[in-house]
Formats: sequence, structure tokens, C-alpha cells
Amino acid sequence: MSSYDRPTQGFFSAWLGEIRARPWSAGALGIALLAVLFLLLTQLFTTSALPETFHNASIGGFVGFASTALGAAGALLLRNLKARTEDSMLGFAAGMMLAAASFSLILPGLAEGERLTGSPVISALILSLGLALGVALMLGLDRFTPHEHEYIGAHGPDYQRLGRVWLFSLAIALHNLPEGMAIGVSFSGGDLSVGLPLTTAIAVQNVPEGLAVAMALRAAGMQPLTAALLAGATGLMELLGAFLGIGVASGIPVAYPVGLGLAAGAMIFVVSHEVIPETHRNGHQTPATLGLMLGFGLMMVLDTALG
Repeated sequence: MSSYDRPTQGFFSAWLGEIRARPWSAGALGIALLAVLFLLLTQLFTTSALPETFHNASIGGFVGFASTALGAAGALLLRNLKARTEDSMLGFAAGMMLAAASFSLILPGLAEGERLTGSPVISALILSLGLALGVALMLGLDRFTPHEHEYIGAHGPDYQRLGRVWLFSLAIALHNLPEGMAIGVSFSGGDLSVGLPLTTAIAVQNVPEGLAVAMALRAAGMQPLTAALLAGATGLMELLGAFLGIGVASGIPVAYPVGLGLAAGAMIFVVSHEVIPETHRNGHQTPATLGLMLGFGLMMVLDTALG
């Protein structure tokens, strides 16, 4: 057995052990992945997705990446970031994400579901299915992907084999993926009144979020330029997520409301599971909550003005 095969088999064994230890999470992830695969396959056999929607989703994903890189560049200018300021900025990002999930994903999804079925109850059930799939997807990825958060620590199968930089990078990638999916899904219906305010909101909150991530990497011992480049590069997951999102939601008609629910569930999971707990870690609940309310209110205004 080669030296390359041994680490690979070691990770595979650890991954299988994690699945056996968490069978419910593994089953939920499997169902979510099968649902995503099914929706992607339906898109291949339909012609409902127009080239314009892919173009808009591509631009939206690139805007998400560029705004993350812009925020990360701030790490080249700042020596440090006070914990209170960082928690307030992350609270602001959390508020923007919660409002975006509510106004730009759930509400349009309910409206589209009711248009397709003629029943608000069935529409709500369709959205609930999407929400459940989004939560199952992100919970499974969180359980079975080795990664590390600055204050929570490292977890996931065989995380000891990876360096801290890689673990941080995987954590940030998991955070950015649902935002990119939300951008892609929001444009898949061809309605700019859904995609434009959502993309604007994500771009606005990506700037302080990118700065916070880059400063966290600097605090972990990285050089300023390296931290800025790595934090900015993680924004590429938003471009990838945008393509995934439009692929999921552009097939059969019911895929659009399901996709909106899936993206909303994924974003709400990230906010509740990662962002809010991190903003409360140092006793800065009040400034973090005020930041959250500011972000929520700003997104509400953007959705009204641009929707």
C-alpha cells in the first residue's frame, strides 16, 4: 500500500465511523443529496431554463465573490478588529441573511407554490419540504466535513489530518455555499424582483463578513496578504453555489418553490447554527443583536425598493 493510499483509507474509515455514529444525520444528508440530484437531472431534460437566467445567476454569483473579496481586502489595512466590532458585523450579516431568506425566498416561494397548486396549504407544505431539505443538506455537510470555527473548534471525521488553514477554509466554504445557492435559485424563475434584492443583500453583508473572516485568519497566524487572498477566494463558493442553485430550481415547475425553500432552509441553518452563536461568544449579545436588527431592517428596505 502506498503512502498516498494510507491517509485516504484512514479518512474513509473515519468517515464511515462518523456515519455509523450519526445514522440519522447520514440518512437525512443522503435524502437531501438524492433530492438535489433528482432536481438537477430534471433540469437536463427540460428547456424551462433560459440562457438569460444562467447569465443573471452567473453575474449574481460573481457579485457575491467580488463583495467577499472586497471585504477581505480590508485585512491589508487593519491591524486588528475588536471582538465587539466583529460580533456586531457578523450580527449585521446574520440579520441580512434572515431577512433575505424571509422576504426574497420564502414569500416568493409561497406565492409561486400557490400559483401552481391553487392551495395556500399545499404551497406551505411544498416550502416546508424545501426548508427540510436545506436543513438536512447543511446539517449533513456540517457533520461529515472536517472543518474548524475560530471559537467552537475543529470537528468532523479525521480532522486531525488537516492543517488549521484547510479546516478554516472548509468552514468558510460551507458558510458561503448556501448564499450562492440562494442567488442561483432566486434568478431561476426569471423574476428580477426576486433575484436583484437578494443578490444586493448578500453582496452588502459579504463585505463585513469577508473582513471578519480575513481578520480571523490573521488572528490564527496568517500573513495579511495570505489571509486576504484566502478569505476572498472562499467567495468562489458563491459562484459555484449560484450554478448549483439555478440547476436545482430550473427543471420541473415545482422545483422553483422547492428550490427557494431549500436555499432558505440552508441559510437559516447557517445563521442559527454558526453565525449567531459566534456573535454571542464574548458576551456581546446586545451589539450583535442590534447589528442583526439593523441588517434585517436594511434588507427589508432593499426588498421593498428593488422588488
